[in-house]
Formats: sequence, structure tokens, C-alpha cells
Amino acid sequence: MIEVFESIIPVFAIVILGFALRKGGLIPAENWKAIEELCFWIFFPTLLATTLIKADLTSIEFGPFTLTLIFTITSVAVLTLALWPVLSKYWGTSGSQFSTIFQTTTRWHGFIALAIVIKLFAAEGAALIAVAFAIMVPILQVSNILVLTAFSANHRLSVLQISKSILLNPIIWGVSFGLVVNLTHTSMWQPVMTMFDLLGRAALGASLLALGAGLSLQAALKPSRELLVGVFGKLILTPLLMAGWGIWFGISGLALSVLIVCAAVPTAMNGYLFAKKMGGDAELYAATSSIQTALSFFTIPFFLWVVEHYSG
Repeated sequence: MIEVFESIIPVFAIVILGFALRKGGLIPAENWKAIEELCFWIFFPTLLATTLIKADLTSIEFGPFTLTLIFTITSVAVLTLALWPVLSKYWGTSGSQFSTIFQTTTRWHGFIALAIVIKLFAAEGAALIAVAFAIMVPILQVSNILVLTAFSANHRLSVLQISKSILLNPIIWGVSFGLVVNLTHTSMWQPVMTMFDLLGRAALGASLLALGAGLSLQAALKPSRELLVGVFGKLILTPLLMAGWGIWFGISGLALSVLIVCAAVPTAMNGYLFAKKMGGDAELYAATSSIQTALSFFTIPFFLWVVEHYSG
């Protein structure tokens, strides 16, 4: 477990550095938005495309791997939705608060997952997590928008708007491009690949710095019962379900470890913007994501150690 813990220290050290840079005023808070946009629209799609172009996809058991992801996503979503009548009746949880609980429980911070997987498992692991992006991003995007729409009285999106949000997602474009090039055995011009490599290298460091800059210590100091539900659902329930479904479908070794990383990382920061724009509880989202990020520094190594110890 110590080895796994030491392996992710650099990842979280960069997150802390981003937080310090923003709090210290060296890079003002308003300037981080440009870095986030570059990561989302350019750096990460390029990194995922490059990873898939170079990956040996013949070694991946797509059936069990895909089924594990889909069954886990579905299980977490159904269990969370089943809490709504209870939370509403006994805690007085509002619709906006519940939509944030759903988001912080189901969304995953793929950028952290990719950084950890590349650090621990190199190119072979990166190929697996790129496939996870292709499967999880569209499903989570649709489900979260639908829940936000259902639990908000003032923000309704049409099928066309939901479809547009998925089709214009640059992560999906990057993954799709990489898969097409790989599966069709298309030869890429070397200067283009070199450019992709250079852009992709900027993705991990820049995104982790931006994640740290986006953390809210002030919001995290205002815990609530709803926050605890989001923290438990994401950091405990989701990894347990992923491990259970993975073992059920016969997955072990590297593939299972990658799946656990995908499940154990904190929620994505971009959900905060969705909460703010679509009537969710944005302050609750900021508090939950901050607490999740801090605690995941300990829970990710723990679940990785458990899986590697008992499945290997």
C-alpha cells in the first residue's frame, strides 16, 4: 500500500501547488479559466487521441470491461435516485441539493484518473482508461443533464440541446478520432503526431494545477448531511460496486486496477458549472468536490491496495 500511496503523491502535490498559486495570488483566480478551457478543448482531447492511436487495442477484453463500466454507472445512478424520496421526506433535501448529490456521486474526474493511471501503469493503462472515457463520458453527460433538468423548476433542456452538448464535447471527439485512426490502421504524418505529443504532455500538469486552483476551502468548511452522502457515494460506494461488477465479469490484474481508479477518483469540477447554470446547488457542489479531492488522496491507494492484494 505504501508503494501505491507514494506513486500518487506527485499527482496530489501538483493539485496542492495549484491551490497555493491561486490562494497566494501569483496567478489570480480569474486567470485559471483560460487554463481550464485549454485543457478541456485542446490538451486532453489531443492526449486521448494520441494514446488511442498508439494503443494495442487487441489486448483489451472490450466485453467484460465495457459491461463493468456500464453496470457500475447504472447501479450508482439507480441507488442514488432511490434515495430521493427518503432524503426529501426525512431531511427536507431540496431538488437543487439532490441534483448536486447525484452529480457528485456519479461524475468522475477523468483527468485525475488519467494522471494516476499513466503514472502507475504507463501506456497499457492509458489505453484502457481512454476506452473508459469513450464509454463513460456520453452516458454521464446525458444522465446528469436529465437529472438536473428533472429536479430544476426553471431550467429545461430539449432533446436537441442535450444531443448538442454531447456531440460538441471535445473529449468524445478526441477519443473517436483516436479509435478511428487505430482501428482503420491509418498512418499519421509524423509532424502531426509530434504536435499531438507536445500538446498532450501539457494536459496532465495543467489540468491538475487548475483542479487545485478550483478547490474551495471556505465551502469545504461548511459540511452538511447532503455533502456526506455525496462523499460516501463517490469515494466508497462507487469503488465497491466497480470492484464487485469487475470480479463478477471475470476482470483481474491491470484492467481491474484501472477500473478501480476510474471509480475512486473524486467528482469532476465541471459539474459545478452545470449546477450553477441549471439550478443545482453550486455551493454544495464546491464543498463536496473539495472534500472528495482531499479524502481521495487516502481512499484511492486503499482501494488499489485491496484490489491488488486480494485479486492478484
